[in-house]
Amino acid sequence: MIGTVPPADPTAFIRARLPVLPVPAIPEIRLHKAIPTSRLATLADADEAGFGTPYWAYYWAGGLALARHVLDRPALVAGRRVLDLGAGSGLVAIAAARAGAASVIAAEVDRYAIAALRLNVAHNDARVVVAHQDLTPGAPPPVDLVLVGDLFYEQALAERVTAFLERCRAAGIDVLIGDPWRAWLPAARLRMLASYDVAETDSDVTRPSAVFAFDDAALG
Repeated sequence: MIGTVPPADPTAFIRARLPVLPVPAIPEIRLHKAIPTSRLATLADADEAGFGTPYWAYYWAGGLALARHVLDRPALVAGRRVLDLGAGSGLVAIAAARAGAASVIAAEVDRYAIAALRLNVAHNDARVVVAHQDLTPGAPPPVDLVLVGDLFYEQALAERVTAFLERCRAAGIDVLIGDPWRAWLPAARLRMLASYDVAETDSDVTRPSAVFAFDDAALG
């Protein structure tokens, strides 16, 4: 019974209350998604100290664009070691695995996102390693490509992520970013590769979102 699921158990709560639905314009992938009857506030009330914004329960413009870009251009990831930084629901990581990446790490810091990630990876039968870890303070992991969707919505986070991506590029690691031109995007370091009109969660209105390469060539 749904009513007997302890709200503090993220995995049980997500499995019971967030149905698995196809991602808009990405029918290859299905994710657990919040709907009006999911009652995410119940989960928040059960964990006032640890429950943040439930970004992992929705679709976001940058991730939608980046996942579609990777699936349509599998050569970008095929045979490569890939990191999805700030993976959220796992959409981009799953897309990379589907497109033929040799290995995929999905790194996240939120424990509820981790629960959703593991469920979504299993549901899509994707070969993805889920890492409950903030990788941004340290050296880049041994990967060939970093994928970043929707991590430039707040200044302090954007600065930390940008510094990490600088270290990745210095180590010879390629970086692709999906973002709808948020204010803290490091535009001077970006070269736009493609633009997509996407509809975020619970919206019938599309908005432009772009996929960028983070590299020195953008500096001219």
